[in-house]
Amino acid sequence: MTESTSDTEAQLREQFLAAVEDADYPIENEIGVVSALPDGMATRFEAGEFSMSAASIAAHLYTYQEFPYGTPEALVDDLIDGLRAEGLI
Repeated sequence: MTESTSDTEAQLREQFLAAVEDADYPIENEIGVVSALPDGMATRFEAGEFSMSAASIAAHLYTYQEFPYGTPEALVDDLIDGLRAEGLI
């Protein structure tokens, strides 16, 4: 992982955590995630050269999600792992 990738990942992790930390856990499905986001599926996450809406992220990462999520950290870990696996970061 390059320093740029590491910075992007750290920034995204911070943004994802801020977006979902106040959700009602456990989150049982995608609707629980969407309802926690400030602008729902239109919420954008941007870091470095990465820029995607929650809707686009969901479309790319649906196979990486393992509901239910008991903590924001568990959800964000799967998001980051999925983005890495898909070559998006």
